[in-house]
Amino acid sequence: MPILPPETKEMTDRFFSALEALSKEKVIRGRGTFVRRYGIDLRNFYKVRDYIIRIKPEWLIYLVRDYYVSAEWLMTGRGEMFK
Repeated sequence: MPILPPETKEMTDRFFSALEALSKEKVIRGRGTFVRRYGIDLRNFYKVRDYIIRIKPEWLIYLVRDYYVSAEWLMTGRGEMFK
């Protein structure tokens, strides 16, 4: 298993936190909705969640572009989750 830098793990955690928040607010039904909408391979999705592989940059772009997640928060953890 590759060792990912702590910053990558933290960003991954924020990505999944944003998905949870979107689901809780009923913007999306859940992770499955996100995966289907963007054609993400489910196995890779869970490998990212388990820190086996790095998160794909386009996944972050989807959150910023389509769900108004703050890029600064997503990348650094500073500021509010949503714009």
